[in-house]
Amino acid sequence: MTIRVLVVDDSRLVREILVDIINSHPDMRVVGVAEDSYQALTLIGELNPDVLTLDVEMPRMSGLELLERLMRVRPMPVVMISAHTREGSAVTLRALELGAVDFVPKPRLNVRIHDDYRGAVGERIRAAYGARVRPASLSAWSPPAARGSGGVAQRPQTDRCESVITVGASTGGTEALRALLTALPADAPPVLVAQHMPEYFTRLFAERLNSLCQIRVREGENNQAVQPGNAYIAPGGLHLRVQRAGEQGRFTLLVGSDAPVNLHRPSVDVLFDSAASALGSRAVGVILTGMGKDGAAGLLRMRRAGAYTLAQDEESSVVFGMPREAIALGAVDEVVPIHSMAERVLRAVRARRVRDGTNAAGCCN
Repeated sequence: MTIRVLVVDDSRLVREILVDIINSHPDMRVVGVAEDSYQALTLIGELNPDVLTLDVEMPRMSGLELLERLMRVRPMPVVMISAHTREGSAVTLRALELGAVDFVPKPRLNVRIHDDYRGAVGERIRAAYGARVRPASLSAWSPPAARGSGGVAQRPQTDRCESVITVGASTGGTEALRALLTALPADAPPVLVAQHMPEYFTRLFAERLNSLCQIRVREGENNQAVQPGNAYIAPGGLHLRVQRAGEQGRFTLLVGSDAPVNLHRPSVDVLFDSAASALGSRAVGVILTGMGKDGAAGLLRMRRAGAYTLAQDEESSVVFGMPREAIALGAVDEVVPIHSMAERVLRAVRARRVRDGTNAAGCCN
């Protein structure tokens, strides 16, 4: 099996670098290059590539405009090439909303290309090739209508947490997380999220989710109190952990730059391991769409510690790798489509309340 790739970028040097990187992987090859969106449309029709790598800023028709057109008339796997800027991050997040599978940073010119970057490009293209492509206009993951901005709804004012929801995701996770978090009520238990995402992106991602959700969504910070009605996103390039904060029912976050785990930082296993240790049966663990196995072993440790665990089903996953690994390991109590995930998570929280006889704030009264 050879993955056939079309490279679209208005920079000749970037095209040459990407061609060299892609062709260095034995399971893929570049079948064509395009310097603008109109040429790309022609070559897509002629070459029928398996995967498109797409720059955002191009003359005549931007990469976003091309992506939106493709997802409307000819959905196909697209990996965005993202600029190393805040503006580039914002545009890339919009591309993921429109249906792009994943992204890699634009290669830095006049800098030696390291094996890590070559590997990341190959990994993203493989993930895209095996992904379920869903045009945004046809997606079942759109948030419910008119929730207003985060910060408006009344949230419980307490640091006590009878339950905490921990979530891990990778490829396809931005839209899966949007489906989950927008469906949670303002008094939901706190949510801790490890999404494979580099720096620059996570703050913007949190801000975008915060504008859609009834709960407040923000990047996690070191020693921050974990509170109901809030979701905390692991900052890009850093691990996120939860730890006990002395008094029973109070927890804080620990953010660290220690070594990557499963090649990732943030790592889902790191978050889940800390939840197994600090939260035990207070936790609900959720593993969403993504490539690889990060989070599977940690979810099993959570389940063994008494947590209730859920995995996104194959049909609604963009890439089923992470949920599949967790299921195969025996780490999952329930397999759920993404559109039902919030309901199932809250049901698990309510079941714990009934079992333990608790009725604390932040537990979805």
